[in-house]
Amino acid sequence: MQLRLDEIALFLRIVELGTLSAAARERDMPVSQATRTLARLEAVLGVRLLHRSTHGLSLTDEGDTFVAHGRRLLDTAAELQGELSGKVSGPSGWVRLSVSPVLAQAVIAPSLTALYRQHPQLHVDICADDRMVDMAREGIDIALRTGSTHTDTVVARQIAVLGRGLYAAPSYVAAHGLPDSPDALQEHRLIANSANAALNHWTMSTEAGARELHVKGHTRTDNTAVMLSLVLNGVGIARLADLVAQPLVQRGELVSVLPGIIEVSPVPVYAVMLQERHRLPKIRAVIDHLAMWMAQGGAAHSHSTTAPGRR
Repeated sequence: MQLRLDEIALFLRIVELGTLSAAARERDMPVSQATRTLARLEAVLGVRLLHRSTHGLSLTDEGDTFVAHGRRLLDTAAELQGELSGKVSGPSGWVRLSVSPVLAQAVIAPSLTALYRQHPQLHVDICADDRMVDMAREGIDIALRTGSTHTDTVVARQIAVLGRGLYAAPSYVAAHGLPDSPDALQEHRLIANSANAALNHWTMSTEAGARELHVKGHTRTDNTAVMLSLVLNGVGIARLADLVAQPLVQRGELVSVLPGIIEVSPVPVYAVMLQERHRLPKIRAVIDHLAMWMAQGGAAHSHSTTAPGRR
């Protein structure tokens, strides 16, 4: 029995993507070639791996068994190749990274020059999206996430702590002034998150104790990078990650609003990896670099960082 790793990899992508055409398109091959590859794999194994019907593809019992073993085979091969090549020439290959748009612009982009200088054979594919990705289905090696991330299928390593505060642009302050109390916020133009309602619950510290402001927003967006751009362009006041906003405060592009009044417990930032891939040298190298960069406030000290939304 002659199993080929590339055929196993194609089969797993067919399963993850749900169609032969999607897997063929991803590999830039004709669907007919993908069909022949699948047929050859089934012939070598002597079993049918997929049911084909007008409703699509579904795994047979044998196919379901082969998925688990096939993933282990590919992961073992990748880990072996990574370890051997890493000992000779350092970590190499592509790493697919999922991250929010605002962290992609404010943290990942300015950190890559230093990463490539240290590991010239690494390549990073950045998937900038605020949604929660399906790591296996979308081929994600590392996802940067906040809050609880622990499941049986992933490994999570904490690489930073994220605080948040309220910020506005000098142009907004010139036009509307600054609120001098939590109550005064209600009279201002606030920017809300339309994708995650929990981010619109701003906890305030007052003389009477903590209180929560439920922000409906004068403007809303589902994208963190767009929210930062709205603030920078004087549209309103928003709650932003300090890691992103503080360098802009230092450059005079943003001002803090009610500092010390907004109570936000810092949340951990995790690098999340599929359980079977977290030991790969290329993945460890990227995570180690990002952890060091964020711990040192790299974005705040990078001379090449350009504020999102500004040229």
